[in-house]
Amino acid sequence: MRFISIIMGSKSDYGIMKECALVLEKFGIQYEMIISSAHRSPKRTKDYVLNAEKKGAKVFICAAGMAAHLAGVVASLTTKPVIGVPMKGGFLDGMDALLSTVQMPSGMPVATVAVGKAGAINAAYLAMQIIAIDDDELRVKLQEDRISKAKKVEADSSEIEVILNASKI
Repeated sequence: MRFISIIMGSKSDYGIMKECALVLEKFGIQYEMIISSAHRSPKRTKDYVLNAEKKGAKVFICAAGMAAHLAGVVASLTTKPVIGVPMKGGFLDGMDALLSTVQMPSGMPVATVAVGKAGAINAAYLAMQIIAIDDDELRVKLQEDRISKAKKVEADSSEIEVILNASKI
């Protein structure tokens, strides 16, 4: 079995992280989603990561706010890719989580995406791109998705665009 693991530090993160799950579902990618805290449930976090790795987790996506140590703790437990999604909240409204997630010691990488919803969506895409290295079918789906997004931009523009003809100026 091959899947992507989504771990969030608290239930309050679910509203954003469900966007990550929706992207994975759109592409038919299996995932697990749990709540586990680096600080409040460290044993649960460790046990889950080690078990998920044995079951076939290929990438871990970790969402946490404030101190945002979840992604770093998970990275210390596995050599699988870890993607950190910093969450808004706290006094600095996500900036503290962003800095905590991105500032990892050398040899303990965490790929870090944007704060909040855009980060949750990009985490799903990045995880799929990692898996697509060895999965041609998924790679094609991702390429088709990019083509579809480009066509949407062109269609949206055609509804409103005004372009001057230089020969008439």
